[in-house]
Amino acid sequence: MKLYLQLFFQFFHIGVFSFGGGYATLPFLYDIAEKYRWYSVKQLTDMLAVSSITPGPVGINVATFAGYTTSGVLGAVIATCAIILPSFIIVTVVSEILDKFKTNKYVQGALSAIKPTGCALLSAVGVKLLVTSNLHISGIVLLVLFLALSYKKKLDPLFYLGGSAIFGYLWGKFI
Repeated sequence: MKLYLQLFFQFFHIGVFSFGGGYATLPFLYDIAEKYRWYSVKQLTDMLAVSSITPGPVGINVATFAGYTTSGVLGAVIATCAIILPSFIIVTVVSEILDKFKTNKYVQGALSAIKPTGCALLSAVGVKLLVTSNLHISGIVLLVLFLALSYKKKLDPLFYLGGSAIFGYLWGKFI
């Protein structure tokens, strides 16, 4: 029971404080991996990869995977509900008083400060995940190649996903 309460409160906390979409949950998830050892950083990287290609919001998908890794199906349900609940409450309350806050200079100032903070947190986690992953030189070359290609030509994201999958399969099979 204690584990389920901790799981609920940790993911509720993430739901309250992760502004900026699913990837904004990563600093919190990384912290949970270090603090509670419910899952490893490697497992978090895998969860993020799978969550990115499955339908639905990345943050909720990662919460579901993390909850499942921690405590099975019940853990997945608890983590998913806990991460969604704050947004549900906030949207319900704010929708009632939206007109008052729309032009409030303090609210606009707070939102202006939150955006760059979210970017900094995402960048820090991205660097941490890059450093802790087992990235081979081939992966770095593929990353640079796809980044350059994405700036020159707008291709469907499935092209990059499929290209990466084919490259990874061939790399593992022949090298």
